[in-house]
Amino acid sequence: MFYAALDVSLRSVAICIIDETGKVRLERSVPSDLPDLVRCLNDFGEQIHQVGLEAGTLTQHLTYGLTEASFDVVRMEARQVNAALSAMRNKTDKNDARGIAQLLRSGWYSRVLVKSVESHYIRALLSSRKVMQRKCIDLENEIRGLLKVFGVKLPMRLRGGAFETAVRGTIEGDPALSHALLPLLEARQMLLEIFLELDRRVRRVAKRDAVTARFMSVPGVGYVTALSFKAAVDDPARFRSSRTVGAHFGLTPRRFQSGEKDNPGRISHAGDADVRATLYAAANAMLMRSIAWNSLKAWGVRLMKTKGRRRAIVAVARKIAVVLHRMWIDGTEFRFGSEAAA
Repeated sequence: MFYAALDVSLRSVAICIIDETGKVRLERSVPSDLPDLVRCLNDFGEQIHQVGLEAGTLTQHLTYGLTEASFDVVRMEARQVNAALSAMRNKTDKNDARGIAQLLRSGWYSRVLVKSVESHYIRALLSSRKVMQRKCIDLENEIRGLLKVFGVKLPMRLRGGAFETAVRGTIEGDPALSHALLPLLEARQMLLEIFLELDRRVRRVAKRDAVTARFMSVPGVGYVTALSFKAAVDDPARFRSSRTVGAHFGLTPRRFQSGEKDNPGRISHAGDADVRATLYAAANAMLMRSIAWNSLKAWGVRLMKTKGRRRAIVAVARKIAVVLHRMWIDGTEFRFGSEAAA
């Protein structure tokens, strides 16, 4: 029984193949192109039981290709692989491939789900929208900072075209200031138009999908939260219990227990940070903005009085993740609960 490990980099892949006793049978570096990688594994001459590699952005395409080539591909959790390889004295691609091969042989790893192509398309659309939003905010902040030097203080909340109107009205009377800031303002307007178009595309995708449309029936859950959650989970059946979804996205406390010490800490911040942020925003909207009563909001308000606002929002965000997963599994709608209970 043979195990092959891949240490993937941008230009090359370090390959290490070991047998069931841990003896190295092949070490080689090949270009990070799928045909070269498949050819090297097939030229080994023996049947390879499993092919292991660390989860990352570059490994998705290789995973699909190796699976089509009839290899059993194992994507390992990056944190576990990094913790195991940190014990090695010299860090090289060759040694990393050896370490991954030994992890694969021992079975001491967590397998990472290979998400669908549809999920990656949705994540690409959400990421493009987020990039444009950040660039618009960066330019707005830069313009605000430059205007402060001249004693101009813009209102705090200016959205869309209101920002351009306020800035143009302020700088049109000063030719030198207009000469310096109008290009920034035009660039910000162009980025804003692209952002609005991407935002419309995200809205259309969310409304056309039956699952995300059902998610948006939950108070506080918008189209970005619904799509982010669906793309991150991808396959709801991979969670045996809905309670584990909150832990998957880092919304449960850490715990350090050793001997007489048993210290619970803050949330783990594991998993997708963007999904965690959108769930937090949805919980905040449910507690602070939504006027519709429901049992979950009532529970969060009671918790806010005893634990504080931030802890209550995190707890409600964890509950929202559990509720969304259960709605997806059962195909049910959000239940607001009885008015007396709320």
